[in-house]
Amino acid sequence: MPRLAVAQIRPSKGEYAANLQKIGGVLAQIAKLDPPVDLVIFPETATSGYFVEGGVRDVAVTAGTLFRDLTVEHEAAGAPPIDVAVGFYEVFQNHFYNSCLYASLGNASPENASSGTASSRILHVHRKVFLPTYGVFDEERFVERGREIHAFDTRFGRVAILICEDAWHSITGTIAALQGAQLVIVPSASPARGTGMDEEGTRLPASVVRWERILKGLADEHGVWVAFASLVGFEGGKGFPGGSVVVSPGGDIVLRGPLFEEAVLTHDVDFEEITRARAESPLLADLEVNLPHLIKTLGKRETGSGKRKAPRAQFDPATNGVNVSRFPLPVSRVHVVGKGVEEGDPLAMDADLARRWLVSFLKDEVVRRRGFAKGIVGLSGGVDSSLTAFLAVEALGKENVIGVRMPYKTSSPESLQHAQLIIDQLGIQALTVDITAAVDGYLSQVGDADPTRRGNVMARERMIVLFDLSAKYKALPVGTSNKSERLLGYFTWHADDTPPVNPLGDLFKTQVRALARHVGVPEVILGKPPTPDLVPGQTTEGDYGISYDKVDRILYYLIRGMKSEDIVARGFTRAEVEKVERRLDSTHWKRRLPTVAVMSQTAIGEFYLRPVDY
Repeated sequence: MPRLAVAQIRPSKGEYAANLQKIGGVLAQIAKLDPPVDLVIFPETATSGYFVEGGVRDVAVTAGTLFRDLTVEHEAAGAPPIDVAVGFYEVFQNHFYNSCLYASLGNASPENASSGTASSRILHVHRKVFLPTYGVFDEERFVERGREIHAFDTRFGRVAILICEDAWHSITGTIAALQGAQLVIVPSASPARGTGMDEEGTRLPASVVRWERILKGLADEHGVWVAFASLVGFEGGKGFPGGSVVVSPGGDIVLRGPLFEEAVLTHDVDFEEITRARAESPLLADLEVNLPHLIKTLGKRETGSGKRKAPRAQFDPATNGVNVSRFPLPVSRVHVVGKGVEEGDPLAMDADLARRWLVSFLKDEVVRRRGFAKGIVGLSGGVDSSLTAFLAVEALGKENVIGVRMPYKTSSPESLQHAQLIIDQLGIQALTVDITAAVDGYLSQVGDADPTRRGNVMARERMIVLFDLSAKYKALPVGTSNKSERLLGYFTWHADDTPPVNPLGDLFKTQVRALARHVGVPEVILGKPPTPDLVPGQTTEGDYGISYDKVDRILYYLIRGMKSEDIVARGFTRAEVEKVERRLDSTHWKRRLPTVAVMSQTAIGEFYLRPVDY
């Protein structure tokens, strides 16, 4: 009965040598286990990180090079003979691929040969067939498609490999099973998206829920073992959740890894369960009998004298229906409403899952990715900066968080008091820097300003303070802007949006409030009207002319491609929808870097592509 290990690890972005050492550390850890492990599975792109973009050419190696380096690490670890499956970017015959190497590591001594232990050799290289190029993915721009799926023999059974999206297409599992695979290995680097609920009622990232459904179906339909190894960590804000699983031939999850944490999981795989599962549900046997007949009709279709297009579903206010074809697919969560179906709150989320997600993000981005021990937060006394401070303290420790109050002479005394309330509650180091002299000194030289100009100068002066204190205290500025403000352009360009990391940028304001209440932000802060406090008496909702409860929901539908009339049918006025839509459409420039004239074939961000955390 083979024993396998699944290692969900956090690679260092673009650092091939460092990641090989980490893999060696896992092998050393596994070497201490008794009984010994026969196979250890690492995630997709474990040697480099996934989102390396144009850096693929920097980190890609041949399968032979990776095998040689793994052999060195295996010997250094003093590990017994073991099989490994490692995801990596490969260069092969002058092309780049997203690949997975399967190799046996050990020595070729007579003792090993007589005991049936495989000598060191490469058994198989699988090159990813289906390359996602949508949403956050752009694989086809950087790597070539693989063309084949093969099962292959190992010293303990027959194995096939499907890399990430390969497994989303049911035909790939069928091909593997028809070729005799008993174990299907699925290395993955799929970032977490959305929130959902599994069959047991546990809140998980929606992408994790979908993955479990796909993997259970793959195992159950074909009567095979499935081992899913998921990457951990954050790259450019996109979080790989872990949550690796092993699924039995009956479609049951028998082992599940933790979320957002590195882990090595072990399980004994009984191939006799395949026999029992296929006897109880002989779907694969049925397919083997009927496949030759089905193949004969593959690619054939009926022809007719006329042309007819399938009718397109339309929105019907009477049934409150949604035309789902308007949503870009795939999506992590689509709210489809039909007759007799309740939509619920589209902005509902699991607050504790969100907290863990964002704390993991800050740990990764501030400490591991950027090498800072400390974070610095501008505290305005509002809910956004308060929540950011709470998350930063949990991620970095209260001794490593600096809260900065930056009042102007017209600032509300209440803002200072509420910021101090957070400082006292969290027990963090605090500074107060009055920006009045700096702002007035500048404006006195260029001439007095209208309220908008003055407010922009104040916002930019606060960023000058935070970045200067960042250099002084070696603390990374942590942003506080929420998704509602970013979509509506309700911030000062190159000021509020400037901090290099932002945990709240994908949360609507109403979601920020819910999470802030969950982590313990005082009610006096949660209940007060939001304000940028740049002009006396100013409130955010007053500037919008519409409440956040309505703004957030209208934005939710707009950015999913829903048409205005469909949103109005959900209970909003046409004027409200148009107000939000105009603001959204007129502020795209604020969410982009400066536009550069492209004159060469090495233009930064167009041809020279390296992610910000590379």
